[in-house]
Amino acid sequence: MKWRTYDPDVLPLWVAEMDVHLAEPVAEAIGEAVRLGDTGYPAGTGYADAWDGFARRRWGWEVPAARTAIVPDVMLGVVEVLKLVTGPGDAVVVNPPVYPPFYQFVSHLDRRVLRAPLDQAGRLDPEALESAFARATEGGRRAAYLLCSPHNPTGTVHTAQELADVAALSAAYGVRVVADEIHAPLVLPGARHVPYLSVPGSENAFCLLSASKAWNLAGLKAGLAVAGGAAADELAAMPEEVGHGPSHLGVIAHTAALRHATDWLERLLAGLDGNRRLLGELLAHHLPGVGYRPPQATFLAWLDCRALGLGDDPAAAFLQRGRVALNSGPAFGTGGAGHVRLNLATSPEILTEAVRRMASAL
Repeated sequence: MKWRTYDPDVLPLWVAEMDVHLAEPVAEAIGEAVRLGDTGYPAGTGYADAWDGFARRRWGWEVPAARTAIVPDVMLGVVEVLKLVTGPGDAVVVNPPVYPPFYQFVSHLDRRVLRAPLDQAGRLDPEALESAFARATEGGRRAAYLLCSPHNPTGTVHTAQELADVAALSAAYGVRVVADEIHAPLVLPGARHVPYLSVPGSENAFCLLSASKAWNLAGLKAGLAVAGGAAADELAAMPEEVGHGPSHLGVIAHTAALRHATDWLERLLAGLDGNRRLLGELLAHHLPGVGYRPPQATFLAWLDCRALGLGDDPAAAFLQRGRVALNSGPAFGTGGAGHVRLNLATSPEILTEAVRRMASAL
């Protein structure tokens, strides 16, 4: 999809997949399953157990298999969890600018999207959240908060204090938190991911996990829903057939990544760290008018192009005149106009050529 959507002369730095070779332990696990003819339905707690081991080592956080459910992927898992804690017409709070499918999936589910925009520094705004929570729960209605952690597209890593404030606010207003933590393994040097369910007061919340982003496995579908201690019974009520959606080979691949490919992940993070610095240098040289705050996590850069005079959708100009495909900022909601999202998970050579082409579009 990344390399075939646009014409061959376009450099694609848009959709969130990486230009990397598959981790060898993952390739071996898939190959062994194929050799054995092990291509049936997924079963057991191996994926949850692998997440538990990874999370303990990485963040000092436990993922008890008894409080998990396998789901097809993170966004479909979000939908199933929202069905458990809200009803048609109820509100779901999001923090724009944010991952566009948040709007699409929530609206398709017949829930109302309420916006609590990030502040000028790209961080959670407690006042905006409280206002949105108050509106969401007017008349005693149920409501949820779809938290993106780390945040896409800004690459912001929420602090323990920020998440504790979220837990306090959600408790005060009776809002159920559903945390999308798909980018959690991709926190870069200088920051640390805090799992939302490790925060005091998060016992009735949920999070969604997947190895798909960190190990570039988007085509091998598998995700995990995890419930806080007070929400386990609700997660257990999720229809059993939801667990039929993930790919068995996906579960095998993700499990192998979490158990055996952490060295590969460390090398990836080092490369992404280098690329985020390189991008800053390239922008300073070729496009000094672009605002760039190096991401703390993810392989995505959120670029403020408002000073370039390219209108609300600079991505259109960069594509038409520079032959570089980026994500259009307006699709991310409030605060997205005049911005683009750039995928820096590519080679330094491609990244360099992309910025050169972007500059040529001016």
